[in-house]
Amino acid sequence: MKICVAGAAGAFGRKHLDALANIPGADVVSVVGGEPDDIEAFAQERGIQHATKDLNESLDRDDVEAVILATPTQLHAQQAIACMRAGKHVLVEIPMADSLADTQAAIKVQEETGLVAMVDHVRRFNPSHQWINQKIKAGEIVIQQMDIQTYFLRRSNLNALGEPRTWTDHLLWHHACHSVDLFLYQTGEPAREAFGLAGPTHEELGIAMDMSIGMKTASGSICTLSLSFNNDGPLGTFFRYICDNGTYIASYDDLYDGKNNPIDLSDVAISSNGIELADREFLSAIEDGREPNSSFAQALPAMQTLDQIEQMF
Repeated sequence: MKICVAGAAGAFGRKHLDALANIPGADVVSVVGGEPDDIEAFAQERGIQHATKDLNESLDRDDVEAVILATPTQLHAQQAIACMRAGKHVLVEIPMADSLADTQAAIKVQEETGLVAMVDHVRRFNPSHQWINQKIKAGEIVIQQMDIQTYFLRRSNLNALGEPRTWTDHLLWHHACHSVDLFLYQTGEPAREAFGLAGPTHEELGIAMDMSIGMKTASGSICTLSLSFNNDGPLGTFFRYICDNGTYIASYDDLYDGKNNPIDLSDVAISSNGIELADREFLSAIEDGREPNSSFAQALPAMQTLDQIEQMF
């Protein structure tokens, strides 16, 4: 599978390149960068034959079959549409858009083209959450409540590697998107009720730095989500699943029961790297000609919920 990675020199572009290196048959033939990337030198260091700062140049290449977009959020929808219009399958880092209207436009193009279009909702693929999902599907547990904390200290415009960013991140359309999608995915239901509260807007970044979100499904499962870019302490996202039969605590690649006993995840998936597992699903769906887990269409309920919450701010 001949792949282009756009935003390749960014924090998550590099994560995808590292993941693809572990997948047999995945061949990155083109990378796209932006300012201030030296994308030519970056490609040379990694042995990639083509580099450009113009996505359209990569889309015009006959040897590019699929594109992974790890570009700024504000570009996701229009770039995904451009990829599909060019006949390329596309995997987009979350969120697939930063508005419901752009989400619906991208889904429409996917339906028209029939191409594989997937969002990297990596939580669906993390072995810790996969283990929970398998228990749910087997009828062994039912979620009563999910309590989620997403905490960072990000008062300046830096990426996950601590490097200057050319665009501004967003608590709702990016970080909340992870957990909203996961709650709906794990419960198998849309949110019947949803609300949100946003803290003060940062003077320079222009975004709310603190947020509280609540959701409830028709069957009664609830989710409480707290997010902050002001947290001076342990950073990351922590999940507590309170179920009818047990409590489980997930933190990235680790899972514990309610008494902090570790749960063995070694047999859950071929890798413990959620990004690699998502990339494998993307390529497998292309090979099989099927809808992938976390397709554009499957991501729509989360985007509808985010839109509903945004109206309350």
